[in-house]
Amino acid sequence: MTISVKSDINFHANLITGNFQMKVIQCWDDGIADDIRLSDILRRNKARGTFCLNPGLYRKERSFGWIHENREVWRLGSDELPDIYNEFEVCSHSMTHPYLTELSSDQLDWEVKASRYILQDIFKKPVLGFCYPFNSCNEQVKASVRSAGYIWARGCRNGENIFPPDDPLEFHFSCHFLSPDFWHRFDDVRKSNGVFSFWGHSCEIINEAMWKEFETMIEKISSDPKTQWSYITDLFISDSI
Repeated sequence: MTISVKSDINFHANLITGNFQMKVIQCWDDGIADDIRLSDILRRNKARGTFCLNPGLYRKERSFGWIHENREVWRLGSDELPDIYNEFEVCSHSMTHPYLTELSSDQLDWEVKASRYILQDIFKKPVLGFCYPFNSCNEQVKASVRSAGYIWARGCRNGENIFPPDDPLEFHFSCHFLSPDFWHRFDDVRKSNGVFSFWGHSCEIINEAMWKEFETMIEKISSDPKTQWSYITDLFISDSI
């Protein structure tokens, strides 16, 4: 596969000439069992999504992960991954979700490189994006991510005017999906046909009322003629040549 990186000039030319609507990106972390219900909602609404996975933490059967809001969070079994995520974009979240800034050079390179190779083997497609565990990042970490062949990485802050980023390896997002000002931020970006992005963990949807609210949110975005779901990688590369 040959990758041609999009230029900022081409991106802004499309904005000015109105060649597309506002781009909307969503990114979900950790590869957990609640992603099954979430991904079903995305499919029903023809919504694209990016899932950040840690291939070093999956076992053949589902395994306990942690407790969130008095609920057990379970990691998916390795055999489940292709069926759940094949229709979506997959990025690396490292092998085992450590604080990357605290690792030796060898450990860092293994976390970053091995996770890409394993995910590409599982999904039989390129993995070009990275998400920093715990939002932990410095220049050494970015250098390892770049050396491993990634072309973008989700940054460590929420912000406005997120695209094009100053550094593709620090691609900051608009907000968390539960942010109180989610729709205010969404509407501001919609007015300029820019890029709006949100992130989260499906385990943060803790009851039926929240699931219903989430599906309503996805339905609203999907039905808006002035918005278009996008994968993150589509912002950074042109079609394969």
